[in-house]
Amino acid sequence: MYKVAIFDMDGVIVDTEPLHYQAYHLMFKEVGIDVSAELYESFTGQSTLNICKRLVDHFNLMMMPDQLVRIKRDHFIDLFNNSKALTLIDGVFERIQDYYNNGMMLIVASSASMGNIDRIFKRFDLDQFFTHKFSGADLLKSKPHPAIFEKSALASGFDNSECFVIEDSTNGIKAANAAGIFCFAYKSLHSTGQDYELADAIISDFSEISYRKLQEHHY
Repeated sequence: MYKVAIFDMDGVIVDTEPLHYQAYHLMFKEVGIDVSAELYESFTGQSTLNICKRLVDHFNLMMMPDQLVRIKRDHFIDLFNNSKALTLIDGVFERIQDYYNNGMMLIVASSASMGNIDRIFKRFDLDQFFTHKFSGADLLKSKPHPAIFEKSALASGFDNSECFVIEDSTNGIKAANAAGIFCFAYKSLHSTGQDYELADAIISDFSEISYRKLQEHHY
């Protein structure tokens, strides 16, 4: 029986991708680089720092990755503070409440910076439900490396077999798989061009993994 639900954040709890897309492209324009759609899509699920390291290498930029990170995050914060349309993903709040009310431990494990995680959690009052928050930006290696999910399972105090991950990106699914933790791939309109082959199960609606259905299906 599952005891721990480990949530990715972007694309699973909230759809901040349009804001990230705008912030990244404002940064690209500011530093004078032309990032193809294919290259941008390959960034999904990785930390901002790792993405900026790739950009520096790819374009031979005479800038440090952390300089790019600051430019992008400044744009993101400005967009976030002025966005009226940002909402939680359909059905996720009901699922969070459902798991919490049935005694499950909830953890968020996101490639977003802790600052961005905190902004989302404060805006939607989510801290009351989650025991731990982990940011890939605080680790040496981000998804698809399994470190963030290994750290989450260890912090829960439960065995990996008693945990599951909800992810929407290729890199996140690879990370959960490498950590040996059951992974639900959340396939939605917000998650285009992602590979779900390594996922243990694929869902398109959070009602498919209610606490009751988890018990009935024995995933």
